[in-house]
Amino acid sequence: MAEIKDPENTVIIELKDGPVVIELLPDVAPKHVERMKELARAGKYDNVAFHRVIEGFMAQTGDVEHANMENNYNPGRAGTGGSDLPDLPAEFSRLPHDRGTLGAARSMNPNSANSQFFINFGDNHFLNGQYTVYGRVISGMEHVDKIVRGEPPASPDRMVSVKVAADAE
Repeated sequence: MAEIKDPENTVIIELKDGPVVIELLPDVAPKHVERMKELARAGKYDNVAFHRVIEGFMAQTGDVEHANMENNYNPGRAGTGGSDLPDLPAEFSRLPHDRGTLGAARSMNPNSANSQFFINFGDNHFLNGQYTVYGRVISGMEHVDKIVRGEPPASPDRMVSVKVAADAE
């Protein structure tokens, strides 16, 4: 695993193939970082499906309302929900949507991000300035690359657990 410089602003997503370590970027998108940590600490991301996974593009997850595969999983609605917390304002930056970056998923409204996010499989610069970038994979991208594809996948992969590194020590 990568060296974790700031455990309070690092999350570890356990996938079926191994851990994915994500460095969060509080200087760039403080509200999105706080939301991810809040939901992770509450266990809300555990067992949530990757409901939209597009080859060469990205893997989307984080619908804590409809995509928890152990609690009221609804594949027909997965990707339409969020958390019971209010939506977040956009925190756009100059950071590009490069391979391994974490972006906030949202509806057409730029200020509608809530709990869902995606990890870019490739450099998706057409998203720059339109979606909030708030983290980057620092190790385990090979595990992200193995996530089952589909919109939705017939048998989706899930985030087994999501922990803030400061709590996992």
